[in-house]
Amino acid sequence: MTIDLSNGIAPVSTRVMNLSQFLTEAARRHPDEIGFVWGERSWTWAEIEARSAAFAAALVDRFGLGKGDRLLVQSANNNQMFEAMFACWRIGAVWVPANFRQSPEDIAWLAQNSQARGLLHGAEFADHAAACADLGFRISIGGQGAADYDSLVAEYMGQAAPAVAVARDDPAWFFFTSGTTGRPKAAVLTHGQLAFVITNHLCDLMPGTGPGDASIVVAPLSHGAGIHQLAQVAHGAKTILPGGVKFDPAEVWRLVEKWKVTNAFTVPTIVKLLVEHPSVADHDHSSLRYVIYAGAPMYRADQIRALQVLGPKLVQYFGLGEVTGNITVLPPAHHHLDDGAMRIGTCGFARTGMQVQIQDAQGNECPPGETGEIAVIGPAVFAGYFNNPEANAKSFRNGWFLTGDLGHMDAQGFVYLTGRASDMYISGGSNIYPREIEEKILQHPDISEVAVLGVPDPLWGEVGVAVCVARAGAACDGAALLAWLEGRIARYKMPRQVVFWDEMPKSAYGKITKKMIREELAARGDIAPADNAG
Repeated sequence: MTIDLSNGIAPVSTRVMNLSQFLTEAARRHPDEIGFVWGERSWTWAEIEARSAAFAAALVDRFGLGKGDRLLVQSANNNQMFEAMFACWRIGAVWVPANFRQSPEDIAWLAQNSQARGLLHGAEFADHAAACADLGFRISIGGQGAADYDSLVAEYMGQAAPAVAVARDDPAWFFFTSGTTGRPKAAVLTHGQLAFVITNHLCDLMPGTGPGDASIVVAPLSHGAGIHQLAQVAHGAKTILPGGVKFDPAEVWRLVEKWKVTNAFTVPTIVKLLVEHPSVADHDHSSLRYVIYAGAPMYRADQIRALQVLGPKLVQYFGLGEVTGNITVLPPAHHHLDDGAMRIGTCGFARTGMQVQIQDAQGNECPPGETGEIAVIGPAVFAGYFNNPEANAKSFRNGWFLTGDLGHMDAQGFVYLTGRASDMYISGGSNIYPREIEEKILQHPDISEVAVLGVPDPLWGEVGVAVCVARAGAACDGAALLAWLEGRIARYKMPRQVVFWDEMPKSAYGKITKKMIREELAARGDIAPADNAG
């Protein structure tokens, strides 16, 4: 029998929960429990909810912010930023956090690009606020006067209004991409999509997380860490925010011990710094169940070190801001010290509710083992780039979101990253994927960090340059490293040049980016400037 489903199946409602309800529910169930810690200060769930609701009332009454309006945020991590996120959603406004290390000119461009109505900024960012003078209003955190955040909260305390109704596809967050290949783009994250993402995080990354747990923040709340902390709020787990402005491994480990932290989210370079810091041996970190890393693959040598120090607690996930991290997961059970038991180089298998495919240039699925572009479909995929039809056209094909990352999949569905499509270079007609070379170089006992990138060459088209950071006290030079590489990788993949730096330039999120390294190489005169490099 055939059932006709062509009629009568239009959805009755697309309304979904307003994301601010996560905080409201946590405050309802655990009003007197600590929900947020910043340095030596702490707030209960009820206090956070009351402050957030008061700020929401101020946004509406004082500044006329309403549903669909954008609030640009320029701030380092603090409790006010955390509260304001839920305040925005409560009134149906859109949260637009920026990388706080960007310049005033960058922030002015973001304000224009996002069509923001106002700016919330740390008092230390006066120049950034001045660059956004054309916005309708500016509110400072830690400043003085009527437009100071805490003054507004005090004035409007107790004047909370119910959360506004939202639909599944209503924008909640403009998640700016890192802009490694140009200007950042505003990926539109919606209330319905983010609700799925939070559920998925709790399912795939940190199952069993609840009110007795604690999560430490070691990355800016403006991006992935903000999503991660939203998942904590959803299950009533407290957030621990270090008090210092700069990353301090000793403080992180002290707080892990003090608050019996059970999970952390960060990037591989930060995990490396944490487990290699002497203070890791001075503090009890046995409470940790999940140390979650994303943003880039972790090199095998660093995985081994982290497993030796922490035990079987590593969780890797792969995902861009556009998919809010929800592409693959590699849970603790698939991290092994033994190379023979480990699928070396994998970033895991498809997240629950998501479908991942490796595709060729025509959109056909590649067979197992064949390199192509990683594509994904599912409820975690964003709604598209704001006001950027050209980028949307390039990023979607037959409903699949094209990540721009290259990789292959094995017969069991585990994905292996080769690198960004933009990182691959062609030397003598052969495709070269830097990650394979970087993995080999990191096996050298004297090398701590490395990045390989292609630069123009009149004979070969492009050749590889390896930028290395040596371990403390090591004496290694380029010739010795290249000699050591002989026989370990094919000759056509050998870098033609090796340079040593004292440290790698890193993004605000602790990631090593090829764009920054290329700019630094040009600034030092080791390669031609990017504009002349083809």
